[in-house]
Amino acid sequence: MVNAVIFVVFPLCLAMATFSDFFTMTIPNRVSVILLGAFILVAPLAGMDFSQIAGHLGAGLLVFSACFVLFALNIMGGGDAKLLTASAVWFGMTFSLIEYLVYVSFFGGILTLGILSLRSHADTILASGLPVPAHLMTAKKVPYGIAIGLAAFAAYPSSPLMLAVLGN
Repeated sequence: MVNAVIFVVFPLCLAMATFSDFFTMTIPNRVSVILLGAFILVAPLAGMDFSQIAGHLGAGLLVFSACFVLFALNIMGGGDAKLLTASAVWFGMTFSLIEYLVYVSFFGGILTLGILSLRSHADTILASGLPVPAHLMTAKKVPYGIAIGLAAFAAYPSSPLMLAVLGN
């Protein structure tokens, strides 16, 4: 049962957040709450001791602090900040967290360039009838939850819980 939660909850929540951000430019709060709650429930059952769990929560606090500053400067959206914080807890203070954040930066850069390119050709794309959500071309912000989701899928196999489940 614990293995199933580790294999399913994190990827499913990130997929939901990614699609929601793509289609509506919002990330439901319940996704971040489920991520954090599931980690708190599954970590002890997966064999983590109190200090390991505290390290994972500390990683979330560290990411939250950085995200809070970015949110206060109007650089990052609140949903993105909450999602990044809740997902960082699953990586903990390990190299996999750094890997995850590098992936977020990399995919975020590609996403931003892609959105800017899309917006520079908005009239042509809208006139062609391609099924592209109009808000991607008109909004002032970038749906960064997409980059967070892609990064999570790329980095999750090296996370401590996945390594524990896989026996590495």
